[in-house]
Amino acid sequence: MTVGLERLLRPRSIAVIGGGEWCNAVIEQNIKMGFSGDIWPVHPNRETMAGLQAFNSIDALPGSPDATFIGVNRHATIDAVRALSAKDAGGAVCFASGFRETADGADLNDALLDAAGQTTLLGPNCYGFVNYLDGALLWPDQHGGKRIDSGVAFVTQSSNIAINLTMQRRALPLAYALTAGNQAQTGIARIGEALLEDERVTALGLHIEGINDVRALETLAKTSRRLGKPVVVLKVGASDKARTAALSHTASLAGSEAGATALFRRLGMGQVHTLEQFVETLKLLHVTGPLPSRRIASMSCSGGEAALIADAGHRHGLEFPPISNDQEQILREVLGPLVTPSNPLDYHTRIWRDEAALTQTFSTMMDASLALTLLILDFPRADRCSQADWDRAIAACLAARKRTGRNFAILSSLPENMPEDIAERFIAGGIAPLNGLEDACAAIGCAAETARDTDAQPVLIASATGTTTTLSEADAKSELARFGINIPKFARCEDATGAAAAAADIGFPVVLKGEGFAHKSENGAVALDLCCAADVEHAAARMQATGYLIEQQINGGGVELLIGIVRDDAHGFILTIAAGGTLTEVLEDRQSLLVPASADAIERALNDLKFAPLLDGYRGAPAVSREAVLSAVMALQDYACAFADRLNEVEINPLMCGPKDAIAADALISRKADHD
Repeated sequence: MTVGLERLLRPRSIAVIGGGEWCNAVIEQNIKMGFSGDIWPVHPNRETMAGLQAFNSIDALPGSPDATFIGVNRHATIDAVRALSAKDAGGAVCFASGFRETADGADLNDALLDAAGQTTLLGPNCYGFVNYLDGALLWPDQHGGKRIDSGVAFVTQSSNIAINLTMQRRALPLAYALTAGNQAQTGIARIGEALLEDERVTALGLHIEGINDVRALETLAKTSRRLGKPVVVLKVGASDKARTAALSHTASLAGSEAGATALFRRLGMGQVHTLEQFVETLKLLHVTGPLPSRRIASMSCSGGEAALIADAGHRHGLEFPPISNDQEQILREVLGPLVTPSNPLDYHTRIWRDEAALTQTFSTMMDASLALTLLILDFPRADRCSQADWDRAIAACLAARKRTGRNFAILSSLPENMPEDIAERFIAGGIAPLNGLEDACAAIGCAAETARDTDAQPVLIASATGTTTTLSEADAKSELARFGINIPKFARCEDATGAAAAAADIGFPVVLKGEGFAHKSENGAVALDLCCAADVEHAAARMQATGYLIEQQINGGGVELLIGIVRDDAHGFILTIAAGGTLTEVLEDRQSLLVPASADAIERALNDLKFAPLLDGYRGAPAVSREAVLSAVMALQDYACAFADRLNEVEINPLMCGPKDAIAADALISRKADHD
């Protein structure tokens, strides 16, 4: 942790500048939390604030504050930051808004950064943070957390989301709750690094509205891997419309959400899609750390619950491997002849009040080959029911966990059926309490993602400005051929007669394409299976194009793929691999990676396509050459890397994949014009 952030986030002295209710709340909440350091209110006209002696200026403070909450207007904020910098303060939370997020605030934002010097700033337009480990906060409001010894940290750009997360009743142990504000100086990734460096923090959650520094996230990912502490991301904006496909299918398929997902996967960060999943995943990771696989076992005393968890697990890609012969033998002895040992297991209710039998059953199902074993257990309402029988089950769970030392989770099928005090008992015993079937399964899948091998190569980033031009198909293919991509024989002609003559030289059958169309098929500018010169002349006359491309027709079946790369200003260059040809829109079957992607990552992406069985030969069809496909994708990446400062997008659709080769039947390149 850098010195400035260390002092700010783990302060021994706190200054509060301003006299409003927000500033009073900061002081009161520190007292309520039992902060043991000095609290120094600063106000020019008050002798006391919230019962504490006030100082009339920053210069009058008895020392250099480690952390300062600045709760004055934006102009006064700049003066306060300058005075703090001169006093060698550790850092400050700038509560005021009206900086770069407003039309007249850009100059004020620059003045704020200039005033800060070496002083660390959070914000502006920032709600601050709560440090539950040390009982310190710069937080102008109530919060729902409590002092703990270790737990997870989260960073968000939203004050309301932060408040809501502190109010959760799912037993998520919070070490830090932090808002980043406008990130004028200190971004979310740098904050995340500092939080992970605290040895008491077990995992990190990021609620991100936008990504503006990929390199900082890469550095955060390295810190996460070095410390063995996982990162979970909730990225908003998935509902934004994908970019308009002005030219290619790739741009349509690779919307901003695809780029974000590809980035998080590459960095080894788990991604969730709801606040509930965010909380459950962080809670699971706090107890178990990253899960080594998606292999799980589930137990319940209900066939209905067993079916529900099997379905939910399937939706989230979880695996339920069959139990071993040794497990089956033990379970038959414990559970009796009416129970069929399986995974998921319905152990019936005969042993419900038998603590020893429950312990043996739970322990037996917790096989060493599994990433996690689940027990579905909903608790009764405390206001209307007795929990006495459930106490035996709790004791059996804790005993089984202690006996095996393996990853164990208790899952309530309904979120409200896991009382917070019981969930905290489970956490203290090394058991993860999970709320809700669907969110729990999503959390397990996400926890497994955080253990996945990642590509350590930096993401390709380059900016391109200026006029964009689209190369002709012939020029695009010629350029790609220089990088090793196979293309069909072709010729360009100005009229129908020339096209017919060129076709004879190439050899029939041929394909005729009219030039000057962005989308040839939609404009009737493609003619296939032309077997003689007369066919070529007739097709050309019908198109009435400005020029013609005549090329060898690729026959022999095979599989059509789309491979394309598009610039994404937020994430780099997105490589899309998808079903090609006419199936692109119909199937919407695609995988997205960031450039440069490793050969292994590309192979995994090919295998993850829904129509991957076609690549391996389906119902007697020959398998395509994976080597040829991989070579084409790697060559396309080489092209993108070579022209990164100019490239907008490049696409091959379809890439005709056969048993021996992969040929670019159509190609598009859009890039910055040569004269810019």
